[in-house]
Amino acid sequence: MVKCAVNDEYNPILEKWYSEDNIAAVHAKFNAQKIAFAPLTFQAARSLRDLGVLELLSGAKDEGLTREQITDSLDLSDYAVGVLLEIGLSMDMLKIKPHIRPWRYILGKTGYFLLHDPLTRVNMDFMHDVCYKGGFYTEQALKQGKPAGLKVFGDWQTIYEGLSSLPQEVQKSWFGFDHFYSDRAFSEALEFVFARPRRHLVDIGGNTAKWALTCYNYNSDVKITIVDLPGQADLARQNITRAGAAERIFIHEANVLDPEAELPENADAVWMSQFLDCFSLDQVTQILSKVAEAVAINCDIFIMEPFWDKQHYPAATYSLHATSLYFTTMANGNSKMYKSHELIRAITRAGFALQGEIHDVGPHDYSILRFRKT
Repeated sequence: MVKCAVNDEYNPILEKWYSEDNIAAVHAKFNAQKIAFAPLTFQAARSLRDLGVLELLSGAKDEGLTREQITDSLDLSDYAVGVLLEIGLSMDMLKIKPHIRPWRYILGKTGYFLLHDPLTRVNMDFMHDVCYKGGFYTEQALKQGKPAGLKVFGDWQTIYEGLSSLPQEVQKSWFGFDHFYSDRAFSEALEFVFARPRRHLVDIGGNTAKWALTCYNYNSDVKITIVDLPGQADLARQNITRAGAAERIFIHEANVLDPEAELPENADAVWMSQFLDCFSLDQVTQILSKVAEAVAINCDIFIMEPFWDKQHYPAATYSLHATSLYFTTMANGNSKMYKSHELIRAITRAGFALQGEIHDVGPHDYSILRFRKT
């Protein structure tokens, strides 16, 4: 884990990524075509994965397979296989063995990651099941400041209100995406949070109780109170009961944006993981102002987020920028994945001071910020 400056907007790595335009015009035009055809090529890539083409080629290794062999092995027509193989070549998912007739297809590196990489699978399933249909309304969402794409699932103001009512496959992909990144940072986060004894930890936005149960198993003294909307609270309650942890994990149902809502008191730590990115910066300040009313001056406030300006690879930053579009179109219409200084400023406006921060937490470069009331 790497310590970084508090409000340092200067990042030479990012400035290099986004300031130099050295790509040749022919490649830039090719990239433009990839974007233009993206909705259909996304579905083709997913079909190559889910209809078994990539799996077959993975098993064939360097020997590869002919189009006829692939057709004979799958419940697809020669036409369907041909269309998929051709776009697979153009998308760098597949390659051919040169100087062999008929062509033998082999799995390319991009195809390998689409098939075998858990991160890519989670992202693709999330995009298909949660975002794809609603994505048609992105422009409308940008103009209105509301999640215009959410109407493909139901009549809610935010996706969180309807999360427990979404179709099962959509829920599975949503939770798979939500947990995949943060869960892998938990082991390092525990050391930071429990660097001093904790009696009562309040988990705001506790979702399915994964973090609460992790704390429960890590420390036998701490009591945890989860704060969340009624629908999510029901899911958390089921998981807590199933784990036999109800004697130390409690549920406090509340909408943190409700001016009348009250938060649990007597906490010596408050935890918010991937929670504040679900709100606009003004709402972040509003939420933290409510937290300030409920906690003592010696209570530690922990914020865990994947900040896009703290990533080490362009692919990670790209994924976070793309996730912001999910918030725009499907989730709430007004939040995003933030730069670190944006969120820090919104929290300090609520009367908190940054006490410490760690970065590079877990394999996906999470950051954890620790605040106290001023």
